[in-house]
Amino acid sequence: MKFADLGLSDELLQSVLDAGYDTPTAIQAQAIPSVLMMRDIIGIAQTGTGKTASFVLPMIDILAHGRRRALMPRSLILEPTRELAAQVAENFEKYGKNHDLKMALLIGGVQMGDQVKALQDGVDVLIATPGRLMDLFERGKIMLNGCSLLVIDEADRMLDMGFIPDIETICSKLPPQRQTLLFSATMPPVIKKLADKFLSNPKSIEVARPASNNTNIAQHKVHVSTRGKREALRHLLRTDNVGTAIIFANRKTTVRELAKSLQQSGFSAGEIHGDMDQNARNAELQKFKDGVISILVASDVAARGLDVKGVSHVFNYDTPWHPDDYVHRIGRTGRAGATGRAFTFVTDDDAEAIANVEKLTGMKIPVFTLDGADAAAAPVAEKRERAPRAERAPRAEKAPRRERAPKVAAPVDEIEVSPELAEAPAIAPARVPRARRDEPRPPKDVLTELPSQPGEWNGPVPGFLGVSAL
Repeated sequence: MKFADLGLSDELLQSVLDAGYDTPTAIQAQAIPSVLMMRDIIGIAQTGTGKTASFVLPMIDILAHGRRRALMPRSLILEPTRELAAQVAENFEKYGKNHDLKMALLIGGVQMGDQVKALQDGVDVLIATPGRLMDLFERGKIMLNGCSLLVIDEADRMLDMGFIPDIETICSKLPPQRQTLLFSATMPPVIKKLADKFLSNPKSIEVARPASNNTNIAQHKVHVSTRGKREALRHLLRTDNVGTAIIFANRKTTVRELAKSLQQSGFSAGEIHGDMDQNARNAELQKFKDGVISILVASDVAARGLDVKGVSHVFNYDTPWHPDDYVHRIGRTGRAGATGRAFTFVTDDDAEAIANVEKLTGMKIPVFTLDGADAAAAPVAEKRERAPRAERAPRAEKAPRRERAPKVAAPVDEIEVSPELAEAPAIAPARVPRARRDEPRPPKDVLTELPSQPGEWNGPVPGFLGVSAL
C-alpha cells in the first residue's frame, strides 16, 4: 500500500513525497482513512511507529476547508511535554507547506505575548500542553467552543504526569459534536474510562501489543555496581561503535553530573532536563540534531519528545522506575526501519524494576558482558588492594610528644577565702562508718540536704556518703 491509496489530496501527497516517504506504516495505513471519514479513533501504538503522521496528515486535508476566527482555534492537539508539542509542530510545517494553514504552539517556558498574538490572529491548529492551555483559558485569552477536532496524544503519559483532571476539564469546554482522536502506548483503566466518557463510537486500532519487542533494536542489560556505572559507560562509548547516543537517567542531578563527567573525559556531550528553560533545551536539542554534540544526557522529560534520525545507541544509565518508560526510552533508536542498540545498567537494587520491564515486554533481556581491562572493574565496587608487607614503604617515625609542664599547687596562704568562710567555725570531718555487706547500699543518685543553719554549710550532700546533719 502507498500513501496515494489512502485518500489524501495531491498537494499533501507531494509534501509527503518531498519528505522522503511513499509507504505508510501500519498505524498510518489504518488510521488515516478513518480520520478522513470523521470517525473517532483510539490508536494503541508504541513510540516510533509513525503515530504522529497518522493524525497530522488527515488533519491537514480536513482543515484545508474552512475559515479561522480570532481566539477560536479550529482544532486542538494536546501533548504531555513541550518537546513532543514542538515535534508535532515541525510535522505540520513539513507536511502542510502546500496548504494555507496557520498553527500556534502553546507551551510553558516561553513568554505568552507571541502566543496570545497568534491566537488573536486566528489559528487552524493549536498544539498545546494542558497546563499552559488551562492558564490562558482561565485568563479569558482563548475560547474552545469553535474547536471541531481534538487529539489527545500520549494519553498514558498524560496519566503519569497528572494531567487527566485538566484534560477532563478541557473536554468539557469543547463542543459535544466534535471528532476526537486518542492515542496511547498502553490502555490502563483510567484511560479506558476517559475514552468511554469523551469518545463517540470510536474505532480501535492496535498495530502491536503495548510495549512489544522492537526487532530493530538489539537490547542488552549490563550488571554493574553503582560505583562502576561511569566506567562501564565510558567503556561502551569507546568500544561499541557509537555514532550518536542518548543516555537516560532517572534524576536531574544525575543528568547534570553525568554530562559534566563525560565532557571531562573528552566526549562531546550535552544535557536536557526539566530544570532548564525552554530556550536552553531547544538549543541543546538543535546541537544534537546538527551533530555539534554526539551524546545527549536526558531525563524522562525528553523520552517521548525526541525524534532525531540516526541515533545509534540508547543507554539507560539508570533502570527506569516505570516499565513503560523503558519502551519509550529505547524507542529513540531503531526508528523508521533503522537498527539500533540499547543498553540498560542494572544494579542489585534494580532487580525488581528490570523484572517489571521484562514482564511488560514479554522477553528476557540478554546479559551483555563487558570485555577489556578498563571494564573489568566496572561490575563490582572498586576496592583498594594492599601491597605485600615486604613491598610497603616504611612508616614515618612519629614525632615525640611534647612534654607538658607539671601542675604546681598554689600555696595555701595564697588562696583567697571569703570573709564568711573565714569566720565560720571549723567543722570536724564526720567519720563514715563502713557499710556492712548485708545492708543495702543507698542509690547513688539520691541527694540528702542538710538543714539550713546560720554559719553552717547548707548545700546538698550525696546520700551515698551517709553523713547526717550536725
